[in-house]
Amino acid sequence: MNPRPPLPPFTEASARQKVQAAEDAWNSRDPERVSLAYTEDTEWRNRSEFVTGRAQVVEFLRRKWNKELDYRLKKELWAFTGNRIAVRFEYEWHDDSGQWYRSYGNENWEFDEHGYMARRFASINDLPIRESERRLRLERSGS
Repeated sequence: MNPRPPLPPFTEASARQKVQAAEDAWNSRDPERVSLAYTEDTEWRNRSEFVTGRAQVVEFLRRKWNKELDYRLKKELWAFTGNRIAVRFEYEWHDDSGQWYRSYGNENWEFDEHGYMARRFASINDLPIRESERRLRLERSGS
């Protein structure tokens, strides 16, 4: 496996770099691209759903972004130590009826020695909002 820098043990700067890379990848809404940051046997808990392995990650993300339209995410480093990072995040999206949501959550990440995420545990809550209440907008470039 090719290393995926930055590698643990994390410093504040390298942890922030890892968080930004994750935010950028998730905002691409490209399940295959996102899945490449995880180990082949990665373990996830996302809300009440459990996912194991890259193939299930891709399937999960396809379903997610088919439901969560015009998804836009912002992540923030909360804490780090050794090979672990804790993140708080919020994202906005709408469903196919046009109802907007802001989803808030926390993630705990654990990385292998090559810089791939082996574990991701996410707790998320959704808040219905009006479109006029949005804070996260897509940039004109589409990123």
